[in-house]
Amino acid sequence: MKQNKLWFVKGLRDGIPIALGYLAVAFTLGIAARNVGLTAFQAAFMSITNVTSAGEFAALGLIASGAAYVEMAVMQLIINLRYCLMSCTLSQKLDSKLPFIHRLFVAYGVTDEIFGISASVDGKLNPFYSYGAICVAVPGWTLGTYLGVVLGNVMPDRILSAMSVALYGMFIAIIIPPSRKDKVIAGLIVISMAASSLFTYIPVLRDISAGFRIIILTVVIAGVAAILFPVKSECEPKNQEELKKTG
Repeated sequence: MKQNKLWFVKGLRDGIPIALGYLAVAFTLGIAARNVGLTAFQAAFMSITNVTSAGEFAALGLIASGAAYVEMAVMQLIINLRYCLMSCTLSQKLDSKLPFIHRLFVAYGVTDEIFGISASVDGKLNPFYSYGAICVAVPGWTLGTYLGVVLGNVMPDRILSAMSVALYGMFIAIIIPPSRKDKVIAGLIVISMAASSLFTYIPVLRDISAGFRIIILTVVIAGVAAILFPVKSECEPKNQEELKKTG
């Protein structure tokens, strides 16, 4: 119980920068939601149940065009497929004896940024770490959307433009520390950026949707890296008592 509390507090602390970034980016989302006719409550409800920037922005475009529910569902499936891969990765870091309900709650909060800090945890992932990050990050995303609907039209354009790039800066802050510690990770990041650029500019590849593009790059690059640079399993003492015994 004590360990769970410590992990939860650590998750809260690590989730604060994510929450601040979400608050800024979701503000822009709220403005877009207001432009298509959503109320503050509707927009906030969308954010707290989806927690996905690309998916929600795409949904707003479909709402504005009067698209059918089926089209919206298929679009969300394609755009958010990458979260399935992220969830599979995190499931391997969780204790195999962990009840299903914990896996369900962790999966709810899987975003690019929360996945980044959760996957960077050494050894096994305590679900309460993810809970801590979720408890501060998701309210930030939801509140930002709500405020965007209510206050968006009174904010200067320059401030809105600055806020829209906050999420990218935050994501860079997540990947830089591990890349400085591991040359393999640094190399994979560079390769991923180069491959993503190819998918953006090459005529045939650029026609692939953003969701499938991320899945292809993730599977190929991560798969090759797993074969060439396998991670050795580590046996870590679960508590101080075991640490004393092994010492």
